Amino acid sequence: MCHPFTKPLGETSLRETLLTAPADELMVQAARLRDAGHGRVQSWSPKVFIPLTQLCRNLCHYCTFSQPPKKGEAAYLTRGQVLDIARAGRAAGCTEALFTLGDKPELRFSAAREELARLGHASTISYLVEMATAVRDETGLLPHVNAGVMTRDEMITLRPVSASMGLMLESLSDRLCEKGGAHYRSPDKRPSVRLEMLRIAGELAIPFTTGILIGIGETRVERIDALIAIRDLHARYGHIQEIIVQNFRAKPRTVMANAPEPDMDELLWTIAAARMIMGREMNIQAPPNLSAEDFPRLLDAGINDWGGVSPVTPDHVNPEAPWPEVARLRAATGNRGRILVARLPAYPAWGAHGLDRWQDKAMHRHILAAADTSGFGRADRWSPGLALPERTPEPISVASIDPMIEAVVGKAMAGEALDEDEIVALFDARDADLEHVCRSADELRQTVNGDTVTYVVNRNINYTNICSYKCSFCAFSKGSTAEDLRGKPYDLDIAEVVRRAGEAWARGGTEVCLQGGIHPHYTGDTYLGLARAVRAAVPAMHIHAFSPLEVAQGAATLGLPLEDYLRRLKAAGLDTLPGTAAEILDDEVRTVICPDKLDTAQWLEVIETAHRIGFRTTATIMFGHVETSRHWARHLIRIRDLQARTGGFTEFVPLPFVHMEAPMGVRGQSRHGPTFREVRLMHAVARLALHPLITNIQTSWVKLGPVGVAACLNGGANDLGGTLMNESISRAAGTQHGQEMPPSAMEALIRSIGRNPRQRSTLYGRIDQETHLRGLNAAELTPMVLTPPRKLRAR
Repeated sequence: MCHPFTKPLGETSLRETLLTAPADELMVQAARLRDAGHGRVQSWSPKVFIPLTQLCRNLCHYCTFSQPPKKGEAAYLTRGQVLDIARAGRAAGCTEALFTLGDKPELRFSAAREELARLGHASTISYLVEMATAVRDETGLLPHVNAGVMTRDEMITLRPVSASMGLMLESLSDRLCEKGGAHYRSPDKRPSVRLEMLRIAGELAIPFTTGILIGIGETRVERIDALIAIRDLHARYGHIQEIIVQNFRAKPRTVMANAPEPDMDELLWTIAAARMIMGREMNIQAPPNLSAEDFPRLLDAGINDWGGVSPVTPDHVNPEAPWPEVARLRAATGNRGRILVARLPAYPAWGAHGLDRWQDKAMHRHILAAADTSGFGRADRWSPGLALPERTPEPISVASIDPMIEAVVGKAMAGEALDEDEIVALFDARDADLEHVCRSADELRQTVNGDTVTYVVNRNINYTNICSYKCSFCAFSKGSTAEDLRGKPYDLDIAEVVRRAGEAWARGGTEVCLQGGIHPHYTGDTYLGLARAVRAAVPAMHIHAFSPLEVAQGAATLGLPLEDYLRRLKAAGLDTLPGTAAEILDDEVRTVICPDKLDTAQWLEVIETAHRIGFRTTATIMFGHVETSRHWARHLIRIRDLQARTGGFTEFVPLPFVHMEAPMGVRGQSRHGPTFREVRLMHAVARLALHPLITNIQTSWVKLGPVGVAACLNGGANDLGGTLMNESISRAAGTQHGQEMPPSAMEALIRSIGRNPRQRSTLYGRIDQETHLRGLNAAELTPMVLTPPRKLRAR
């Protein structure tokens, strides 16, 4: 006999199945659908509840939130009260400010009209706009608005100051609006009125929350009708980001105080029905506080979200039902094999991953500031470049590893190439899966590299910060006359470059890294001259220089093919090339962050040409701005595939984006760099995905600091990069980690995690003892000379 859920059901068959199939079977299928759409992630929104006013023109028979005016009491929260609630929420780690208020109280109460007039507003919605703006701008919390039935113009007014809006459909039954019904004398509860607002929200591309309230006199058939109506609106507009299935709770001093409440079986059936009707992708929640001790059972029926839970404010709509503590919520979720993940009021597809379609431009910077790469909420407020305090390990809430993650990790450790979806799955790992990925990467590092951590004593020489390109992530480059808080334009004399190279050698340096902006008056001869000058002055120094962009620029100015120009650079003394300017090797991203720079194919062409004629290069990724984990996966695959052809990469270097002074960070057009979880994953997944072709994974102390790099060295990385002596690019972006980490500090850090330090050459060879001691006993650096630019200067 064919199982009723083995193939898609038509609407008639679906209705029949929902009404006749055993509830246990429905729940099993609903949970499977949920898992297919959302994996193990169980989201929730850390929120504060701001009851701007509890006056309401409706008279719902079950509601205690609505209160009449009281003599001597304000009808609306003041600006100060609103901000106090929001600031308390921010201090507690919240990201959502839930504004809930009664419908149009000014249409019923003179007290509301009078108080609004004193506040300088003609309507509740007008005051709400002011308060939502204040909360967003002064605390960073993202407003979610539940303001009852609104007009098109009111929603248009609120869209620039809210991440999302909501209105419960509650029911599609007009019966409930008749005398004796739960919605009698509540004009805003007419189903047609509420459906029309949902429709207009779709036309306006507003991320929208809606749902049904069960147990207020409706039938199961009417619940199905309501869910299908919501489904059809969503199919038309795509704007319904979540469905709430809420159970009625009888409250004292209401008309329905003695009405029976729906039992748990009824709630579970309705959740399962919602999942079956809405499909695997829809976000479906049921409030955990309304099910008391039984709330973990809600997971069995197919929800993937717990809704908003506040560590600060009560549920003003259901004050008798306190929210579970977050630790308890996490434990209960983990006991069902699911991972609790904080989200924003706008889900990823309608928030950080859907800004252009779903969000007003005024909300973009605020959503990006709060979001991680997946579009969920950042776990904390740390960003690369800032000091990272000592961290206690986050609690593991699930006991098992996802079998799919386990299989992908096993495949990588066996040296098999991972595909794009498999790499994305690793980047999406959380909780126990995250720790498994990082632990496995570290085991692989130990197998490949042993317990040695390498570093190179080098000096960065950035010979000019004048650049004709306008990369939106770069705080280092300047126009020929531009100045900003981080210094003036400069263009070093050759003599100063040579002096710095000689000083580096005297201090134990074995490498100089020469890079700069694309000066509009530099030619290919400029770069040849730099290489020749350093080679002549310090013959034994390894010259690691010129990004693929500089190489391409140099070749173009001389009218030479890439290969010919690279051969000239080799003859001039160049030893290896840095694989910088890679950023993200995917043109979907490059057209946003560096549209005038080399595209992906051009970058790969320069590097492959360099490898072909005998140059070794590094490979980099600059991550944590506007891209997604799928772009990371594509980047790794392109690096891996090129390495399989040439074998020319010496190491892979993840470079976390430092946002503080970067133009797109200042303008609010990027995230605030990767989260610490994402930093760990980038190093770990790179180790796994590039194995066995690239054996060295570097971690950046200048962006992560000692605590950050220690974590990465325990999660797949084996190299600390260079001592640098001078670091200008990350410092210009706002990093706080200094310009030099001398060999003694490098070695102390490495020993502090139980590993063995070894100074290396650029190509990972050994360094003689005399050179090593020179680095350990180096004198202080002499002051640098920054030559100011000269107009129309050509070298």
